[in-house]
Amino acid sequence: MSQNPNILFIITHDTGRHLGCYGRGVETPNLDWLAAQGVTFDNAFCSAPQCSPSRGSILSGQMPHVSGLIGLTHRGFRLNADCPRLPRILADAGYATWLFGLEHEDPSPANLGYANVRAGKGKGNSCANVTPLVLEFLKSKPTQPFFASVGVTETHRPFPHSDAPLENIKPLPYLPDIPETRRDVANLEVLVRRVDDSVGKILDALAETGLLHNTIIIYTTDHGIAFPRSKATLFDPGLETALIIRLPEGYPAGQRVCAPVCNIDLLPSLLDYLQIPAPPGVQGRSMVPLISGERTSLHEELYFEMTFHAAYDPMRAVRTERYKYIRSFEKRPFAFPPNVDAGLSKEVTKELGWYDRPRPPEQLYDLQTDPNEMDNLAGKPEHAHTLAELRAKLNKWMEDTDDPIRKGPVPCPEGAKVTPPESYDP
Repeated sequence: MSQNPNILFIITHDTGRHLGCYGRGVETPNLDWLAAQGVTFDNAFCSAPQCSPSRGSILSGQMPHVSGLIGLTHRGFRLNADCPRLPRILADAGYATWLFGLEHEDPSPANLGYANVRAGKGKGNSCANVTPLVLEFLKSKPTQPFFASVGVTETHRPFPHSDAPLENIKPLPYLPDIPETRRDVANLEVLVRRVDDSVGKILDALAETGLLHNTIIIYTTDHGIAFPRSKATLFDPGLETALIIRLPEGYPAGQRVCAPVCNIDLLPSLLDYLQIPAPPGVQGRSMVPLISGERTSLHEELYFEMTFHAAYDPMRAVRTERYKYIRSFEKRPFAFPPNVDAGLSKEVTKELGWYDRPRPPEQLYDLQTDPNEMDNLAGKPEHAHTLAELRAKLNKWMEDTDDPIRKGPVPCPEGAKVTPPESYDP
């Protein structure tokens, strides 16, 4: 390990794995370079397919119902007072803690442990406003080891319009392949390229200032892209995240890790690498043995959850190497409109009746034969044993982690804002 390496943590909104280095059909040369120089996790997932709960898991190493952040911060949900917070841990270890742009875990960055905050203020926290602040900081050549979190609004909706030829757009396999959905993807890719351009400027500044050799660079996102059947669902497109880590030295470049990992693993991994003891209550596991080649797998299964997004939609899931089991705890339509962001694809799926069709209370998918999770096996007798086995795993996990959903509907915190379930818009 490099002596007291700096840490630059870049997190975007709603990007999933929609990057060139994940084969998604959009050019991202700078993130491709980062992947070629570092470690790319091909099967990284988030704890929850939504902004605040997922980001809370990154900072705490805990699942949302354990950290307390089971809904969106700007709607009144909060982390538990005693849960771990990565910036605070690193500050206690002697790091200068910086936030550039936004965080989505607490109304006050100071409560998370950020001593220095530089935000776009009235200009907003887009790449255009946040990247210059990061470049100014790096060009000052800070001498104290730093943890700098860079949070931008991209690639959150609304999307700008793209005039890209639709024949050049790679469609999403879980949505109808029609001009409207292809145009929606093209519009998303305008923001993806904007992110990549900003990452390139930051990488150039690290190289020019001599900081690159002693800086851990982490790029990730909070959850999947903001499309129906993705964000705010427990299907893989809602849970998948890009995760690229470049360590200063001593690890092979261009490594790809296929073992499934969760974003609760980020905190213990970073602390393990820095040789800082992890605090009590951390549920994630260190990914360092995967990177070093000491292990080829980390988890037998991964667990996912959602409770409150814009509206209340409690779901839990367990994913093994082959199967995914999803349980819904309230009667909801197959696609739940208040938790689907406005856009071309939302209107397409409305016309297809996705918001009128009931959602099954249990869903089971064979990810090997049905990677797009289209064929629900839960009602088929030949899969009854697998269904019972995964149902038992999920029930045991909920019991072991004291998941409040076991006791019935989860109450909304006092003063929190929740959209009525019959609403169409968030």
